[in-house]
Amino acid sequence: SAMEAEFREIDENGSWNAIYQEIRQQSSEFPCKVAKSPENKTRNRYRDVSPFDHSRIRLQLGTNDYINASLITVEEARRNYILTQGPLPSTCGHFWEMVWEQRTRGVVMLNRVIEKGSIKCAQYWPEREERDAIFEDTNFKLTLVSEDIKSYYTVRQLELENLCTQETREILHFHYTTWPDFGVPESPASFLNFLFKVRESGCLNSDQGPVVVHCSAGIGRSGTFCLVDTCLLLVCTNSLLAILIFFPLFKESWRAQSNEEDDPPEFTPPPPLPPPRDPQNVKKKNELFSHLNLRCFSFSSSEKVRKRMPAADSQPAADLQHARDGVAQSDGHLEIHDDTSFPNKSEQQPKENSPMPGTWSPLLTKVCLCTALALSAFACYRAYFH
Repeated sequence: SAMEAEFREIDENGSWNAIYQEIRQQSSEFPCKVAKSPENKTRNRYRDVSPFDHSRIRLQLGTNDYINASLITVEEARRNYILTQGPLPSTCGHFWEMVWEQRTRGVVMLNRVIEKGSIKCAQYWPEREERDAIFEDTNFKLTLVSEDIKSYYTVRQLELENLCTQETREILHFHYTTWPDFGVPESPASFLNFLFKVRESGCLNSDQGPVVVHCSAGIGRSGTFCLVDTCLLLVCTNSLLAILIFFPLFKESWRAQSNEEDDPPEFTPPPPLPPPRDPQNVKKKNELFSHLNLRCFSFSSSEKVRKRMPAADSQPAADLQHARDGVAQSDGHLEIHDDTSFPNKSEQQPKENSPMPGTWSPLLTKVCLCTALALSAFACYRAYFH
């Protein structure tokens, strides 16, 4: 695609730094005066990460209205996010004040408190031993109700109480624990399953307050989470094929591969392919790959495939049953159209002991089915992630 070609061109020319500087120059046109004022400098975790004046979150209850947090609105996806830094010890009360005022139901944390020996975030929620935490500067009380620890993320149910009004609200805290700073998750399967967990809670719905997403600075991992959620949502919104086929299929696939109770996998295995029934067919299958060009694909039932394979009188019954077994393993297939030069018609004349014209030999049947399944898995993967 054009996007892939542009990516390769930038990558080959080493132009990423120039693009970053261009974006940075564009962002310098928006002022950050409030964030850089003397009274607010100590409320920023990093001196070069400041919210713009026009999009920053304004606190309402106390005398201080500043917090290092920005509202991000994606109208096309009907999504609202609040991206913020990991709270400092002095801003934990401001953090929960923001959650209360914005009527947020879910908090997504994408970093650990300590990473590579450095403190990346304050412990702004009570641990099991404490159960409760009181923020006297903003008059809020936080109670840990439950904690569900998985291999790569933890879900906490919290109760936030406004001590001035005695009103309480339930807050869900989604903590992804295996995303390294300046890195990527070890497994896209686990990350996508984590995203689906957040979605299923309803915290991202438009009828709720904006979800609060943070890492250490509130830029890299936080922005990536919001971008992936938005892109997948737009794909499903604008593509009937994605809604009916790809999204339900891959949602269950990633859930199955994520292995919540196990250690996160070092890499995501490729989609499983059916093993060849005859080892001698491997070489011929690879040769067939070089002649095939995938032009379009459509899903149909295995019964339709069977109708395309009339049995030849000279074909042994065992081979015919073998081919039918291979077809029965799949609920769908890819229709592959040949757009390259196969041997000409004179070379395709059946030999004396070959099947009748119009029939498929057992070898070709098995090769085509394996090829179709392999291309189907690859096409689905590319369509879903690219």
